[in-house]
Amino acid sequence: MPAELVSRVSSALVQAGFQVLGDADTGVPGLRVTEVPEGALVCWTASDGFTSLARDQARRAGSGDSMRVLVQAAVTGLLVQLGHTVTEACDEGDLVVRADTEESDRA
Repeated sequence: MPAELVSRVSSALVQAGFQVLGDADTGVPGLRVTEVPEGALVCWTASDGFTSLARDQARRAGSGDSMRVLVQAAVTGLLVQLGHTVTEACDEGDLVVRADTEESDRA
C-alpha cells in the first residue's frame, strides 16, 4: 500500500507543478517522495544558492526559514485537499502522508 501511495502523492505533486525527484537524483534540489512504514515521506531540499539567499532574506526580515514553511504549507494544503492525512515528520519540515487513512476510507 505505501508504494502505491508514494506513486499517487508523487503524481499529484507533479500535476500541481512541483519538481519531484527520483532516487537517482541525489544532491539535486527538489521534492522527494519515499516510502516509510507510516505511508509516504515528502522531503524538500533547497539548492545551495537558494539556501544562501533564504538565509540572507531571513536575517533582513528577522524570521526563520520562511520559504521552507511556504513549501510545506503548499504541499500540505494540496495533499489535504486531495483527502490525505498529512503530519509533520520532524523539525526539518518533512511531511508524512499517512497510509492508514486510505485503508479506513475503503472499508
